[in-house]
Amino acid sequence: MFTYLRQLWRSEELRKRILITLGLLLIYRIVAHIAVPGADVAQLRILMEGGMSDLGPIGIFAALTGGALDNFSVVLLGLSPYINASIILQLCTVIFPKLEAISKEGAQGQQQINRYTRWLTFPLAFLQSYGFLILLSRGGAMGGFVDLTFPNVLISMLYVTAGSLFLMWLGELITEKGIGNGVSLIIFTGIVSSVPSVLSSMFYAGEGKVMAFYLFCIVSLAMLVAVVLFTDAHRLIPITYANQGAGRGVQGHIPIRLNQAGMIPIIFAISLITLPSIFAQFLRTSVHFQSMSVFIDTYMNPSNPSMVYIVSYFLLVMAFTYFYVGVTFKPEDLAETIQKRGGFIPGIRPGKQTAEILAKTSSRLNLWGGTFLGIVAIVPLLFTTFTDLTSQDLIISGSGIIIVVGVVMELIRQINAQLLAHDYEKLV
Repeated sequence: MFTYLRQLWRSEELRKRILITLGLLLIYRIVAHIAVPGADVAQLRILMEGGMSDLGPIGIFAALTGGALDNFSVVLLGLSPYINASIILQLCTVIFPKLEAISKEGAQGQQQINRYTRWLTFPLAFLQSYGFLILLSRGGAMGGFVDLTFPNVLISMLYVTAGSLFLMWLGELITEKGIGNGVSLIIFTGIVSSVPSVLSSMFYAGEGKVMAFYLFCIVSLAMLVAVVLFTDAHRLIPITYANQGAGRGVQGHIPIRLNQAGMIPIIFAISLITLPSIFAQFLRTSVHFQSMSVFIDTYMNPSNPSMVYIVSYFLLVMAFTYFYVGVTFKPEDLAETIQKRGGFIPGIRPGKQTAEILAKTSSRLNLWGGTFLGIVAIVPLLFTTFTDLTSQDLIISGSGIIIVVGVVMELIRQINAQLLAHDYEKLV
């Protein structure tokens, strides 16, 4: 371990990138404690200490912002507008041929797509800031936390939007000047930074809560190991490339990952499963929709999940896994590429039959991958349903585990690649 750290420190370029990354992440943590001007932070903290149930669907985003919601910070939206914009643009490249052509233009095309993503982030952040302020202003029996009169609400929306755009810029700066993916590292920092407060609160909890918390920690460690194996798992499709000279040809493989969709199915599922609760908060003041609001609060409340909510969440994760992979994974294009390079799957004819085999393999992997994602996503909800733990007591969520593992493994790969390049330069 110490030898590895010494190698990191001896590489001047790698040392510089790591220090820049740590410095920019420190700036993010400082900004996360800057409150929106005019917000009643003390009132919000009192409600947060009482639990997330009064905040409704907003409470499930608190863990990803690392205390930004508790402080009513200017970055309370986190990177969700930027992530949503990225997902929308990625799906649009499949729907619109012009965007698809731009995305295939290499680095220049990717820069253009990134530019569109930044422009789309602004209106999404502006609209989402209004939604968050409305929901928080109606949160709990204590009244609102922010003044929604004009022009105060517009000023608050601009602060929150600017905070989200600042995080987007910070993430891209980390990616360019630092080490690792900046957006992922900011989300990772937000998740990890909330762990100490959860641990400290357990010292003051009752015995029943502490025992359930210990059990959740053991289950989380088991899930952590499983997610590490799951993240690297893939199916190798054997490919034989024709050899122009004598011999049997060149043997190769095409890996198809078990988790082809990553975190995106859970992001989609969270966005959709919380919509009923958001609508219910707007419908509470209407006499005609009282029964519907009560039904949603009873069965589809993310802060107090019922079995209907948990099963619906699991099925949504499964469905979005198939949907996203179906949109992004093109077996026909892959089969055509293999054929153009003179390759074929042994025993399978090139072209249509190869595409069918690839599609069938991908579908089977999606079944197991989507099932695993769904299980990881609902395990924390089961603890909050059948124990005394609340969502605020969980050290990390299922989606948080997948994010943490993915970010750490990708960061280790990039650091090892930098070390290898450094050692190679010394030899040259």
